[in-house]
Amino acid sequence: LHFAIVDEADSVLIDEARTPLIISAEGDGVYDPDVYEHAVGFAKALARKEDYMVSQSERMVELTSQGKARVRDFDWTEAGLRANEEQREELVRQALVALHLFAKDKHYLIKDDKIQIIDEYTGRLMADRSWERGLHQLIEVKEGCEVTRHKETRARISYQRFFRRYLGLAGMTGTAREVAGELWSIYRMRVATIPTNRPMKREYLPDCVYATTEQRWEAVVKTVSDMHKKGRPVLVGTRSVEASEHLSGLMEKADLPHSVLNARQDKEEADIIAQAGQSGRITLATNMAGRGTDIRLGTGVAQLGGLHVIATERHEARRIDRQLFGRCGRQGDPGTSEAIISLEDELITVYIGRALRWLAAVTVRAPGSFVARWIGNVLFGRAQQAAERLHARMRHDLLKMDEQIGESLAFTGRPE
Repeated sequence: LHFAIVDEADSVLIDEARTPLIISAEGDGVYDPDVYEHAVGFAKALARKEDYMVSQSERMVELTSQGKARVRDFDWTEAGLRANEEQREELVRQALVALHLFAKDKHYLIKDDKIQIIDEYTGRLMADRSWERGLHQLIEVKEGCEVTRHKETRARISYQRFFRRYLGLAGMTGTAREVAGELWSIYRMRVATIPTNRPMKREYLPDCVYATTEQRWEAVVKTVSDMHKKGRPVLVGTRSVEASEHLSGLMEKADLPHSVLNARQDKEEADIIAQAGQSGRITLATNMAGRGTDIRLGTGVAQLGGLHVIATERHEARRIDRQLFGRCGRQGDPGTSEAIISLEDELITVYIGRALRWLAAVTVRAPGSFVARWIGNVLFGRAQQAAERLHARMRHDLLKMDEQIGESLAFTGRPE
């Protein structure tokens, strides 16, 4: 391959590189729908910690020796399953993953009675994609949807190996600094800084850290109300469809007119974004509005202070937070951004130990105080670093496995 220029390069070359590119086609079902139903029912009967362990950070489920024994002793012939012990354990493991690691309105939507995957980085639906190894069918059983046919993998390659085939590779993004080392080590791409077209007037306000999720939502509604009274447009970023709709309900109770942009409203995206910069406009959005979105200010809005952006949760990558904040203060316009966050956020509960979380919650009395901000910066910074290290390791492991497969299949003794 000759040349490629990648837009939003860090999203494509880094974030999406945790999963391989796969070409698949419908094949004969590996199992009948009854098998998937029995697997989900069996998994629901297992006891956490006694029969299986869940790692939210690594998104993995492992059966204990007791759990494996229960799988081995269960009569699977009633479900019509004829498989060896290892295949039965894998099926139950996938059923547990479907039950405990994938949530409706966060990882997927039910649309037209079908499971549709939500891209965790863009917030958009990926209607033509499905999970492999029976996971998609198990989630369909979990949600009571019709079980679709299994898709067979015909070819696969990692993002890293695919893009390294180009003789010339370049990209553009506003958030490459944190992954400059990986871009060089994997793709041999140097990061160069290009000055902004006009002086930046964006102002970053101090974080507000609250002990509970409920306190955080109350603070978000109050801040939005204050900005609305001043006539400033507000963009509120959430990490899931569920969170955006919960916040929408709170806004309705506070009599605050607003628009919601998430995977359910993807067809109205252009109209919602076109109005998001108008005076007094309130927009609640998932990651759909966080990257590559240009919100133009309405007449007189710049004089009021421009667009105000609120992040209600920190993402696992600091780059994604900066993408959201970058929706304001564009092309020399004024704008402000702030994070209103909680110690009960998923990032903290997954990557920070329970004892440290309890100590932080006791200490965070006054959300706007120096102590609260310092604790928030330390904990969220530590959690994001842990997440970024884990994801980097996962990308490295995927590339290593892909290279090993390529070498083993190379007839000439050399991979492609």
